[in-house]
Amino acid sequence: MQVKSRHHLRADEIDELEAAIESKTGVALGGDTYEMVELADEPFDVVLVDGEPDVVQFEEEAFLTVQGANRHGPSEGIVTVDAGAISFVSDGADVMRPGIVEADAGIGAGDLVTIAEETHGKVLAIGRALVDGEEMTGDSGKVVESVHHVGDELFEFSV
Repeated sequence: MQVKSRHHLRADEIDELEAAIESKTGVALGGDTYEMVELADEPFDVVLVDGEPDVVQFEEEAFLTVQGANRHGPSEGIVTVDAGAISFVSDGADVMRPGIVEADAGIGAGDLVTIAEETHGKVLAIGRALVDGEEMTGDSGKVVESVHHVGDELFEFSV
């Protein structure tokens, strides 16, 4: 990933970012420094919170990265998968209904969600819900499209 530019966010941008993250994940970031890293060759940018790549910016939509979610522990917008789904989700596969053990009822179709494993609660991926949270468990069908996962370029990103 090639860095196009870097700049610190203004106070109003920080307030907007923190409010967006908290409303989607329940996480109050509360960082001291926020730096936008614009990437030349990716459909997203990264926000460093106190030097850590905790937030990804997809066009106008901000969300936690896998690292940010594991660092801050979201309480909302979580889809929990069973042990059998871990290797697939960690490799970037979309999430299928049979692998889901629980989904936040507040999730709406189109929302960004964190995908965590059930044993330790570690976040494996970030995805976009294809159905509402109440419709995620069941016998068949793809319900979350993976957009960022453990081991991808964003996960390995460092400045």
